[in-house]
Amino acid sequence: MAVFATSEKKLRVTLLVLPESSMMSLASTLDPMRAANRISGRVLFEWQIATLNNKPAPLTCDLSVEPDTTLDFDSGGDVLIVIASFNQQQHAGPAHLKLIKRIARNFDAIGGIEAGSWILARCGLLENRAATTHWEDLEDFGMHFPGVDLRPDRYVVDEPVFTTGGASPTFDLILHLIRKRYGYPLAMEVSSVFIYDARQSAAESQPLVSLGMLESHEPRVAAAIRVMEQHIDDTLNIKQVAAQVDLSVRMLEYLFRRTLNLSPAAYYRRLRLQIARRMVVDTRLQLQEIAIRSGFNSLSSFSRQFKKHYHQSPGECRRQALLTP
Repeated sequence: MAVFATSEKKLRVTLLVLPESSMMSLASTLDPMRAANRISGRVLFEWQIATLNNKPAPLTCDLSVEPDTTLDFDSGGDVLIVIASFNQQQHAGPAHLKLIKRIARNFDAIGGIEAGSWILARCGLLENRAATTHWEDLEDFGMHFPGVDLRPDRYVVDEPVFTTGGASPTFDLILHLIRKRYGYPLAMEVSSVFIYDARQSAAESQPLVSLGMLESHEPRVAAAIRVMEQHIDDTLNIKQVAAQVDLSVRMLEYLFRRTLNLSPAAYYRRLRLQIARRMVVDTRLQLQEIAIRSGFNSLSSFSRQFKKHYHQSPGECRRQALLTP
């Protein structure tokens, strides 16, 4: 059965939630389906939640999700969606991967939400397929799984497999599913319930910075920030940034100070440090590698700027993150 084809049949969905998943990713998967049922007045989606080892899965917000079904080799349905975020490699061991790979054949479609794409790839389910994952992990994912056609898109559908980059793209993906399967009007009504005015296409690249109202309030600053985020490891000087958005350096300086109360150079440095901190906290990359990826010409320069901004060294930041439950 083609899940994304027009149909009036309900979809039986199993949500496999790993520990340290995001509540936002879970809600973005589940709530649009719930709303579709309520608005249509019938059961279009029927779901059940599973966890590894049939134990409650603690989410990143410290709430836990209770399973209402047990996964075994006979589990099946229409759609299996794997939701994961932090430390997926610790939570899903070889036995779990074997189970997921085995039961995948019992479902018509398989989805990976955020780091759920890592689980699918580790099971071999993304080989020679197009896929995406969260933008922070794109480079590492590509190195680990060279056989995957990795894309920076918000979400990717390569039937019978689909993957998303995070919570907001997941909402877009489920709306896309509703639109394709049950019609445009229902998808619009579901979107309206959440006052959600999504304008991004699936193939739109995941942004490093969510600009929100800034894009309409001051599009020239927003355009400059987009240039900066495209040049993190190969940093540009401000003259080059200004040239790419057809502004003089003086006008770019004025617009940044008026809008963000920062100079373009200060904002650029802050953006690179924010990305560096994510790598310090969320990866085990060597600090020298992080310095290179965030555009610093030496580890000493990186460490100095990091400590000045965050009031602790990169090493201290990583140690503190490891001690935080």
